[in-house]
Amino acid sequence: MKKVISLVLALTMVLALGVSGVAFADAAPKDGGKELRFTTGGDQGTYFGFGGVMAQKVSEVTSTTVTAITSGGSKANIEALDMEDAELGFVQSDVMSYGYKGERLFDGMPVENFSTVAALYMEQVQIVTLNPDIKSVADLKGKSVSIGAAGSGVYFNAIDILGAYGLTESDIKPTYQSFGDSTEALQDGKIDAAFIVAGAPTTAVTSLAATKSVYLVALDDEHIEALQETSPYYSKNVIPADAYGLDSDVTTVAVGAVVIARNDVSDADVYNFLYGVFENLDNLAHDKAKELSFEFATSVTDVPYHPGAAAYFADKGFDVPTAG
Repeated sequence: MKKVISLVLALTMVLALGVSGVAFADAAPKDGGKELRFTTGGDQGTYFGFGGVMAQKVSEVTSTTVTAITSGGSKANIEALDMEDAELGFVQSDVMSYGYKGERLFDGMPVENFSTVAALYMEQVQIVTLNPDIKSVADLKGKSVSIGAAGSGVYFNAIDILGAYGLTESDIKPTYQSFGDSTEALQDGKIDAAFIVAGAPTTAVTSLAATKSVYLVALDDEHIEALQETSPYYSKNVIPADAYGLDSDVTTVAVGAVVIARNDVSDADVYNFLYGVFENLDNLAHDKAKELSFEFATSVTDVPYHPGAAAYFADKGFDVPTAG
């Protein structure tokens, strides 16, 4: 009998310790949450749609209240945190790195008063057109192309990809428009193509595809490799045909979609945000929820994690780098 009891205790200890040999605490929401403003993106983009779903769930199941608000996207969101106009923000991983290091969009003006909360999913560079004859980035030469708002993350994504194909901004007829304005311009025949960087399917493109035959311009391996040599933060990615009713899957590149927080946001509020999202993945009414994972959430290396995020991920068995 003693041997049986000992065996049971030993097995219980193994299960409690897990494969790494470290005991993990059960995640539980924290008391004393405050109201947080969460800047996302345009009202037809994935940031706003998914951001609103996450904000609602966090507000329902924790003491922290989160309100998702529209914004100009990644750069504007970092600036909003810096100006204390928001506590949380959605950003592209490349733009986050630019801001923290004071590069490109933030040349010589680093913003260091924010931390990583979690990487959530990959957002693809989608080159959208209604012209089936535009099959390669090279075919954009001489065409009217929306390359995102001036100075935006989308703008630099477009410049990077054009450059990989030996093109510059002067080789196209550029316009500088948001996702919604870009698809409206495509619908009206005012532009030939548009760069949109967001998780597919994207509302603006889905709406366009409901009335028009949409095509996405694919990137080939040779040019993707050339792009990655100078811009290693891009990852090869495939947009499935069923995203927009395409004839086939489309190969492109992607960057990470990351949530960041001001450093002075309480540990409890950041913990609650992650608790509300990751403990309720099956109850988040958005396709992007299916793409979330702890492995990807904890993969950021460019910008340290907020202590509240580190505490939550530690309870789930994952270590992340912090400023401390």
